[in-house]
Amino acid sequence: MSALISYLTAELRHRWQAVRDTKDGGYSTEAVLVTAVLVTLGVVVIGIIAVKVTDKASSINLG
Repeated sequence: MSALISYLTAELRHRWQAVRDTKDGGYSTEAVLVTAVLVTLGVVVIGIIAVKVTDKASSINLG
């Protein structure tokens, strides 16, 4: 089991170093983070709008 953990650790270090050595490795991470933030903001805005529309619809007196 120890050999497997050592192998996996070495493989992760090797792959991480390969990512860091590429010229656009940082841009990729930045783009992913910006996209994640924009998606999160979009979900929050849609949630707020849905709550407001539901509240307004519930306040309509039908009778």
